[in-house]
Amino acid sequence: MTEPPATPFTRHAGVDLPVICGPMYPCSNPELVGAVSAHGGLGIFQPISLTYVHGHTFSAGVRLMQQLAGGRPIGMNALIEASSRTYHEKMVRWVHEALELGVRFFLTSLGNPRWVADAVHAAGGIVYHDVTELKWGKKGADGGVDGLVAVNRRAGGHAGSRSAEALFDELAPLGLPIVCAGGLGTGADVAHVLSLGYAAAQLGTRFIATDECTAHPRYKQAIIEAREADIVLTERLTGVPVAVINTPYIQRMGLQAGPLARWMLRGRRTKHWMRTIYALRSVVALKASHSRGSVSRDYWQAGRSVAGIDRVLPVAEVMREMRDAIVPLSTPGAA
Repeated sequence: MTEPPATPFTRHAGVDLPVICGPMYPCSNPELVGAVSAHGGLGIFQPISLTYVHGHTFSAGVRLMQQLAGGRPIGMNALIEASSRTYHEKMVRWVHEALELGVRFFLTSLGNPRWVADAVHAAGGIVYHDVTELKWGKKGADGGVDGLVAVNRRAGGHAGSRSAEALFDELAPLGLPIVCAGGLGTGADVAHVLSLGYAAAQLGTRFIATDECTAHPRYKQAIIEAREADIVLTERLTGVPVAVINTPYIQRMGLQAGPLARWMLRGRRTKHWMRTIYALRSVVALKASHSRGSVSRDYWQAGRSVAGIDRVLPVAEVMREMRDAIVPLSTPGAA
């Protein structure tokens, strides 16, 4: 067999390889997204990263990624938590504009995906939804999504609490294709989760340490040098545990939310204010670390896949390793 076997995900997305470059704020620059799609996977862009960090207008940025992908599919991440009316209205515009531009794969995160699923399905597209446990998987299924991205405890950023194996077993009865996200840095890692029954693998940290990613060289070097034990969870960035590299900045800031923040996060009304404060602070810190590599504010999200990443590579080489590992498999993730 010279071609990788098809899975429900590859059929949904119209791609050759069951490999996703997950959406990352601020690391999903157009060159990275386009390169992953150009080499047979699916690059998924994050709209706020595209516009706020990388300075593109939404439509021009999407067209650039489509050009870099050589006409192959790209996907969009829609963070749909209704934190404000203004933000929700902006996300609605972005989803409809992406559809007009030909994007047909959407990954929803947070909130009820029903409105996205309705809009995307009307255009003949596909929606997958980020989940960390069964109750969110059920809400996604009830919201009409076509598949799930199962974020496990080894993921970077907002990680889940379950192992890849336990999370698959928990979600499988829903009958939807499931993508594994978390702790995947090598072709062998991807092949393993496909053998478990997953329909695809979503990688983030591995793609930060590539030539095409515009993250600061200090960030990439930190990933290369980090061990699995260097990944810690901190509540001080967004109010919920976030997986980051344990830099001096993180050590100074601490891992636990303070008493006032904890009190505010428990209240029905005050939790939104506290999350907004955290979100604004983390957005600024992430952008600073990404663009300037600030030694005093080294805030670098990363997953436990750092253990298998020992050098910066071109996306083409990363994808070649994935293909070489996947091709010998029979029918991973078959429905």
